[in-house]
Amino acid sequence: MKPVTTFLMGTALAGMAAFPAVAQTVPAPAPAATAHPELWPRATWPYRADPAIEARIADLLGRMTLEEKVGQVVQGDIASVTPEDVRRYHLGSVLNGGNSAPDNDEFAPAAEWLKLADRFYAASVDTRDGGVGIPVIWGTDAVHGHSNIVGATLFPHNVGLGAMHDPALMRRIAQATAAEISRDRHRMDLRPHDHRAAGPALGSRL
Repeated sequence: MKPVTTFLMGTALAGMAAFPAVAQTVPAPAPAATAHPELWPRATWPYRADPAIEARIADLLGRMTLEEKVGQVVQGDIASVTPEDVRRYHLGSVLNGGNSAPDNDEFAPAAEWLKLADRFYAASVDTRDGGVGIPVIWGTDAVHGHSNIVGATLFPHNVGLGAMHDPALMRRIAQATAAEISRDRHRMDLRPHDHRAAGPALGSRL
């Protein structure tokens, strides 16, 4: 063995001998997680239950097939589903996202949006196959106003609106957006929520 190698090995062994042996311990298993539902916030439905509506819902659920129930919790986008898909699979909602438009035409006028909305609706209430025909929910992404429609009113980004600290203005903007999307039969708007940040240094978050 070469002298240098012998020296290095001897130094390493001497260093190891200088430290006492450390026993390897196996960590104890973590305690099982315990849920405390009594601490959870309780949601309160703001509207009084209507017995007639509840009876109508129970009747529909009792007559729906499993396929219809599954379809009702599925949402497709107009870029990938058609009115025939809504009829065949009993889809519950259809969304047009940020870049979706009738026939992939981003400049389609409002009249074309109305035609497509009517086609989806007609397909959803078609009961020729024996289904219950629940009307489809027609939704859109109107984050900064009804921006999918040419000529609609656009508003600044929500970060900027939140930084204005003007809740009354935010409400007016929401009302204007709701009025415009209703013209195209949209009944659902997916948009970020505005939250007040924990501290002023963080600003307004989406």
